[in-house]
Amino acid sequence: MDIGVVSRSFPQLTNEEAAGLLAANGFRWTELCFSQTDSKYWVYNGRSDLSGMTDGESRRIVETYRRHGIEVAALGVFTNLIEPDDVELERNIAYFERHMELAALNGIPCVATECGFVHGSRGIIAELYESRFARLADSLRRLTALAERYGVDLALEPCVLDVVPSAKRMADLIAQVGSRRLKVLLDPANLIANSSEDDMFRYLAPHIAYFHGKDRKVNDAYGRAVGDGDIDWSRFLDLYHSHTEGVPFILEYVNIDNFCAIRDRVLQADKSR
Repeated sequence: MDIGVVSRSFPQLTNEEAAGLLAANGFRWTELCFSQTDSKYWVYNGRSDLSGMTDGESRRIVETYRRHGIEVAALGVFTNLIEPDDVELERNIAYFERHMELAALNGIPCVATECGFVHGSRGIIAELYESRFARLADSLRRLTALAERYGVDLALEPCVLDVVPSAKRMADLIAQVGSRRLKVLLDPANLIANSSEDDMFRYLAPHIAYFHGKDRKVNDAYGRAVGDGDIDWSRFLDLYHSHTEGVPFILEYVNIDNFCAIRDRVLQADKSR
């Protein structure tokens, strides 16, 4: 089974160093975030000033990974698509579009994001849920129209902490947005409290762009490395091979000290299924 690692697992390295490290240890894919020491642009749930990320600079970075035999499965954006301030949301949309442009320029098949959240009030709040979900759906309709223009897919990562907290709700959202360009970044850790391993594939298998490899205890707020939570990895990987063989599986919540050991946990679970 081929495995990748998100580039932001190695914030202390340059892109050249990160690509070389992945290649030297037999990894195949990365989710590229502009998070290395020579491309410090990535901001979680926000924006950065991308003026220094020229077309040429993006080509240099992407080709660095490809030269080492690492496929760039996605370009990570992860900005806030439910931002309540209209001016700020427009800036987030423009920021997202620039990432789409860079993905298209470099032949990267998809751009990835979470729903986004408002600091201090993350999660499902009854008085705000409907308006925030509507805000998200509207943002996605706008972005998938842009994605169609650029010829890339938009991979949304649902999460129990956000306004799309289950596999069923993600399937509903895809139907409501109504675009073939809306795909799923399936992180089983983000859904295991609300959706079984089987439910994830039953509802979402046809729409999965790629996977995050991460774990979670069902009562935890945040994730853990694979093998440290409650996911039945033998069952999950059996479903992976049955429904999504060859779709990129990319580790998250690992670091420079443990990424190979966590990869080996996945391979062991794959052998034991």
